[in-house]
Amino acid sequence: MNPIFSDLQTSVFEVMSMLARETGAINLGQGFPDDPGPEDVRRKAAEAVIHGWNQYPPMMGIPELRQAVATHYAHWQGLELDPQSEVMVTSGATEALAGALMALIRPGDEVVLFQPMYDAYLPLVRRAGGVPKFVKLSPPDWRFTEEMLAEAFSDKTRVVLLNNPLNPAAAVYGKEQLELLAKFCIAHDAVALCDEVWEHVIFDGRRHVSMLAIPGMRERTVKIGSAGKIFSLTGWKVGLVCAAPNLMRVLSKAHQFITFTTPPNLQAAVAYGLGKDEAYFEGMRAAMSRSRDRFAAGLAERGFSVLPSDGTYFLTVDIAPLGLDDDTAFCKRLVTEFGVAAIPVSAFYAEDPVTTTVRFCFAKKDETLDGALERLEKAAR
Repeated sequence: MNPIFSDLQTSVFEVMSMLARETGAINLGQGFPDDPGPEDVRRKAAEAVIHGWNQYPPMMGIPELRQAVATHYAHWQGLELDPQSEVMVTSGATEALAGALMALIRPGDEVVLFQPMYDAYLPLVRRAGGVPKFVKLSPPDWRFTEEMLAEAFSDKTRVVLLNNPLNPAAAVYGKEQLELLAKFCIAHDAVALCDEVWEHVIFDGRRHVSMLAIPGMRERTVKIGSAGKIFSLTGWKVGLVCAAPNLMRVLSKAHQFITFTTPPNLQAAVAYGLGKDEAYFEGMRAAMSRSRDRFAAGLAERGFSVLPSDGTYFLTVDIAPLGLDDDTAFCKRLVTEFGVAAIPVSAFYAEDPVTTTVRFCFAKKDETLDGALERLEKAAR
């Protein structure tokens, strides 16, 4: 067995979800909404599977989806993309990440990773032969500095992997932070692999800025999006990859030998969805923002110290003011004794973790959040 995978422990996400199932707890650990997603987009997928093409679609994605991706990002992010040479469809963003890391990394290349990080990053980097170099981010703002980047980058740096907006910390990085990171990418001839799956789930009037739009980064950025996150259809697993032709040529080879293609009916439905008017996207953000504010207020009323959430489905709380310093123990007690599942943010670190922050998913119906708040009131007492 390959030790990179055989030596991995059962993830805390699976542990917490299993405990939630066993105890009947309200699961605010896993990051998915508890509604079925937009009906018109789902109907397009159903119609396409009955009346459309169900054999192999083109490896790079059906033409109408690749065009829809280019048109969508031109409108929302000011990006000019050639749908023929700069857009690819994958079976989820995680497949896109795996393929990109395989394509970009040679054994011994260094990869800069920001902690806390999505749990797939590190094993995928190691399996591709990369050497991880960590940048530790800390609450409440989760920002990186020039000094932190100078310590992480070297003449061996090949890739920097940035999640923006950042899961689990719910931070959004704007132009200033991206320009700082771009300076190091250019100086060290590194590629920015940008996991931008939460690009539409941002709040308070913010607009997502892609690394592709930063001067000097057009030819050295791989942008990854997720239809599952854009439309709250997390089970669909449709990834959207954008990169300059010199990068895409190799990314597509990795994709060819991982999954090759993605269900054509889902692609057709996503193409339709990306063409929806601004009202849908603004309405989705407003609804998510309302849930965030409602849940944050409820947590604060119960004595929890709530950290800012600028994007994603998540809110984090600082348990240090409660006199606690072990987020894993806190989460295990929360699910077993009080019936609410959450995720310790320390699980998103590979080394030297912050151990006083807990993540909740607020992308739920009011009754789900209200039920959780009732139980959390008992926990706070």
